[in-house]
Amino acid sequence: MKIAIVGIGSIGSTLARKLVSAGHEVSVANSRGKEAVRAFSAEVGAAPCDLKDVFDGADAVILAIPLPAMTALPKNLLAVLSSSTPVVDTSNYYPGLRDECIDALENGQTESIWVSEQLGRPVIKAFNNILAYSLEHLSKPKDAENRLGVAVAGDDANHKRLVMQLVDAVGFDPVDGGRLEDSWRQQPCTPAYCCDYTADEMIPALNAAVKGAAAQKREAYNTQILTLFAKNPSHNEVVEFNRNFNAAG
Repeated sequence: MKIAIVGIGSIGSTLARKLVSAGHEVSVANSRGKEAVRAFSAEVGAAPCDLKDVFDGADAVILAIPLPAMTALPKNLLAVLSSSTPVVDTSNYYPGLRDECIDALENGQTESIWVSEQLGRPVIKAFNNILAYSLEHLSKPKDAENRLGVAVAGDDANHKRLVMQLVDAVGFDPVDGGRLEDSWRQQPCTPAYCCDYTADEMIPALNAAVKGAAAQKREAYNTQILTLFAKNPSHNEVVEFNRNFNAAG
């Protein structure tokens, strides 16, 4: 499968490595041009591209960029894609930590619905409720015991099925997160967010989410997560914090 990845931060770079290792043909790009991704591409065996050509012939697209950066992408960037090509949104909204407030999201719009509107194209929400460390280090073969789950939400059944195959290919169990509108259940400050859950554990966590509760918890989350990271926590400490903080709502 030919996969285009925009963004080579912690999520995009790890996905590129794992998808190349799984036998896929991967092209990568970012907003700074082909030369900015050339060294990384050579390291992992991907093809370096500019934004204008990274999508040529792509069977799937992964946008691994911060949520606010969606508005900076060139207009009609995805117009070259076939309607059968899924576009994966891995982003999360972090107002008060990284992102400026976005009125529509502050008023309760689901993050990936907003992203879809910015792109002018439906998206699949995936790879947003797993920590970068977990994505890089905790993958397991199919049917392995305690394999971690990754939520996948979207409205097109064929797109969702293909993205679930990619989740499996990089070493995780895909968990159906429902419609794209339902993807608020896998956003920050919800019970299924970045807790290193297996698929069996993640399903009830998704169902336990309470609409609107995450927004009410953000200020406390921002304060506590900054305090935690000031102590240089271990991965397990971050997971424990997320499980405890996100448990209710």
